[in-house]
Amino acid sequence: MYREAFASLFGINMGVTAGERILVFGDRARSDEVLSAEDAVRRQRLLAVAEEAGRYADTSYGNASFVSFPATAASGAEPPEVLWRAAFGDAAVNALAAEGVLTRLLAKEATPEDLERARRVVLSNRHAAAQVVVALSNNSTSHTRFRHLVNAVGGRFASLPHFDPDMFFSSMRVDWHQLAERTRRVADAVNGATALRVETPNGTRMSFSKEGRVAKGDDGLLSAAGSFGNLPAGEVYLAPLEGTSEGVMVLEWGPTRRLDTPVELVVRAGAVVEVRGDDLLRAALERKFAESDLNRNIAELGIGTNDRATRPDNVLEAEKILGTIHIALGDNSGFGGTVQTPFHEDYVFYRPTLILVSEAGTETVLLRNGSLLL
Repeated sequence: MYREAFASLFGINMGVTAGERILVFGDRARSDEVLSAEDAVRRQRLLAVAEEAGRYADTSYGNASFVSFPATAASGAEPPEVLWRAAFGDAAVNALAAEGVLTRLLAKEATPEDLERARRVVLSNRHAAAQVVVALSNNSTSHTRFRHLVNAVGGRFASLPHFDPDMFFSSMRVDWHQLAERTRRVADAVNGATALRVETPNGTRMSFSKEGRVAKGDDGLLSAAGSFGNLPAGEVYLAPLEGTSEGVMVLEWGPTRRLDTPVELVVRAGAVVEVRGDDLLRAALERKFAESDLNRNIAELGIGTNDRATRPDNVLEAEKILGTIHIALGDNSGFGGTVQTPFHEDYVFYRPTLILVSEAGTETVLLRNGSLLL
């Protein structure tokens, strides 16, 4: 059923050649997770498809392995040691563990010196490292030191968090080269600005400083050494300058469902200072904020560029829908920011008007009511 989809994934998106070391991984729902019946079925399908993708890669290219583990506590949390060993080899992980660096990496408490030491260790053992990593875990590993170190040794990394196998037949069937060109043009436009403003019909009003930050494009073509991106792909993203985001975010969708009633997040000086609303998401966010004030950080502003993406009930695809924007909370250390925390969660906004403000104060409308004006 998925052979054609896997052929495109490994051949076009990842550009795999025979003999490259491939790692595919998935995660299992933990016993303490509370899942709807529908999401439980999706999680089971996702794990089965991840394992099937690993078998396909091994049959087609050789030298492929599959690893699964209990799901992490949240997207952005570091994956367990078993995955580090599968990706970097025992020698590298043993060296990091012996020096105490691995413990701090897993806890997201690594210092800059720890990160540099980890980089040197995995580079010195790069002969044992995976060259292609396909992350089919439910929780995202995009914003982790694990992913960063895969890229540091030249590995290509595709992240597919919250993936639904049905996406192989929708947003994954986009014209990848046309998508890449559209994404490049949007990134170029955003990089001409120093500040951005967003307004949506539901009452969201946000402003961000882009000073010193670079917007990057995620176009799904991950054949170059050190490449990283989401699949399905199709976004331009940046880490707004910490301490500068201001406004109100009105959330109508969570990662996998429409909220029963909207939740409002009041943002001041780059962080959420108040949560309003009756939906269960409010309590979930307040629990994350109680764990760490870093989880309040406005981490990301993204712009969707995939014209085949349509579904709003799965954030992986929703944030790629052409003409949407998304704003994330928590960690931004993996794409130009300075906040390191085991939490990263995106929220998608529909029919946005996005205004780019140049250093001279000139304003350009990039999106108007969800229509791209390039």
